[in-house]
Amino acid sequence: MNTTLVKVVLFGLVANSWIAFSQNPAVTHNTWSSGTAMATAVWGPAVGVLEGQIYVVGGYNASLNPSIRGDTQIYNPATNSWSAGAPLPTPVFLASAAVVKNVLYVIGGATGTAPGAVTDVVWAYNPKTKTWSSKAPIPMARSQASAVVENSIIYVMGGTNGGQTFNDVESYNPATDTWTQETPIPAADSLPIAYAAGRMGTRLTGFTIVITGGGSPGEIWAGTEGYNAFTNTWTALADDPTPRFGQCGGSTGTRLYVAGGYNGTGVLTVTEAFKLSKNAWKTLAPMPTAAVLGGSAVYKGLLYCIGGLDVNRFPLSTVQIYQP
Repeated sequence: MNTTLVKVVLFGLVANSWIAFSQNPAVTHNTWSSGTAMATAVWGPAVGVLEGQIYVVGGYNASLNPSIRGDTQIYNPATNSWSAGAPLPTPVFLASAAVVKNVLYVIGGATGTAPGAVTDVVWAYNPKTKTWSSKAPIPMARSQASAVVENSIIYVMGGTNGGQTFNDVESYNPATDTWTQETPIPAADSLPIAYAAGRMGTRLTGFTIVITGGGSPGEIWAGTEGYNAFTNTWTALADDPTPRFGQCGGSTGTRLYVAGGYNGTGVLTVTEAFKLSKNAWKTLAPMPTAAVLGGSAVYKGLLYCIGGLDVNRFPLSTVQIYQP
């Protein structure tokens, strides 16, 4: 065991004794813990990881003074603390987010609560200059879509304009600032979760992206689909045992994790993992606090579920952290 000696200070006096502790404390797997709460509770934020910090951008604060936010709230996992960043120029919620080469892209989103109040605007945040810049708009304005990065290309999947649910898939190349239409999802879907399968070394299965959950008016999906970005094709995979939308999720290790969400009757704490190589789902430890429409991030092998709405549809400021 590697140890470090630390001098003990008691009541302002230095004791002439030493204690040893492990530099590598044991990890308790399949457990949840809590981080410091956000200053502003929000649901539907755009979330991405830049330089070891989790950026929570925009969202909706349905409190006594409900408002669409443009705040950039930055969480530092190393210090378990929050700071404020440059605000988003256009307040939005339920936007898509992705990070490519240390730049955070916030794509589309809702600018109001009325049907059709969606935007096609794309903003890019550079942590070096701490500024936002506008990029080529997404061809179809939408909110509630899922964004995922494969080979430095951002794929935006599904979504809605408030009146119609889409199955469209559009890819964005940050290097050329251009959009391309791809093969649609087999079914129209809003509020799904998408993952880069290649992060888990699973390209041998033939899939580079996996998408699961979501829904369309009157329906909530349990479906899981695999997408091959090289052949631009889709294949059906094993359904999630829990149909849901608005769940927290991310890929870490060899599995895809989903937690919380809404199943049509209530807000969930259910946590499940999907192993692509086995095309199978497994139930895990539930979330401490039921949440839907929160933000998701994966950093150093941990899944962070941030904010959202609780069982009474009040906004959460919670940071729930899952250790696989």
